[in-house]
Amino acid sequence: MAISFNGKVAIVTGAGGGLGRSHALALAARGAKVVVNDLGGARDGTGSSLSAAETVVKEIVNAGGEAIADGANVTKTDEVVAMVDVAMKKWGRVDILVNNAGILRDKTFVKMEMEDFRLVIDVHLNGTATCTKAVWEIMRQQNYGRIVCTSSPSGLYGIFGQANYGAAKAGMIGFMNALHLEGAKYDIRINLLSPSAKTRMTEDLGIPPAILEQMTPEAITAACLYLVSEDAPSRAIVSCAAGGYARAYVSETDGVYLPPEKQTPEDIAANWEKISDVAGIHYYDNSSGPNMNFIAKAQAFAAKK
Repeated sequence: MAISFNGKVAIVTGAGGGLGRSHALALAARGAKVVVNDLGGARDGTGSSLSAAETVVKEIVNAGGEAIADGANVTKTDEVVAMVDVAMKKWGRVDILVNNAGILRDKTFVKMEMEDFRLVIDVHLNGTATCTKAVWEIMRQQNYGRIVCTSSPSGLYGIFGQANYGAAKAGMIGFMNALHLEGAKYDIRINLLSPSAKTRMTEDLGIPPAILEQMTPEAITAACLYLVSEDAPSRAIVSCAAGGYARAYVSETDGVYLPPEKQTPEDIAANWEKISDVAGIHYYDNSSGPNMNFIAKAQAFAAKK
């Protein structure tokens, strides 16, 4: 059955270009009313202009859709709250939030100023939290909400020269895991995209042109729209690029139990291969999972004595 967003209201941050623009256009084409948010700054976060967001709104309206432009800085609580208030006054609800706004301040850690570290964390991670907080109570009252956070392979697996960006993107995993649990009874579902696409954020990564041409924003948008659809999963990490889609997981090996007299660094070293053995991987629903695994091992050991 075709996925439709008729009657739904969506906010897309960083929607003046790249992935955000693609998400906003596709949501509108399938019936959503869209707040096109973009600060309009440079890739490093400097400057601001509403023209990029207004251009996307014009595209949506010309195609028969409904949208408004907004220039809120996602790190500024008052600006984000004002953006949400405008959407509520105009359309009466907010069903979808796509956290996509981001900047780059790439340098090796030895050359990176801490200000560059803090700013990237502030935009990507704190900005995601600020926007999500602004719609959270609305979604609770509606008993409906769909949220996507834009993570990255840099956050899942690491990339040279992006300690700040990778830390911000990895932080979204813990954020999602907690809100998945808190939002479940209100039918608020939250997921992560881990995309690679041809945008201004990736233009300097040295990807061969033939491959880069396949890494379209639209390929990422297909996954995004599924993750904010009515039948979306929750707490999923979808890795996607160039038409490829996979689900990433945080997992843990089965591990070993060491009795008190063996709880030494030397015994950890001696058991490292067993501790690292991926044959018995576990996927836990919450943080009590690994604790229960270890408690069960300790109890089994005690029962043998």
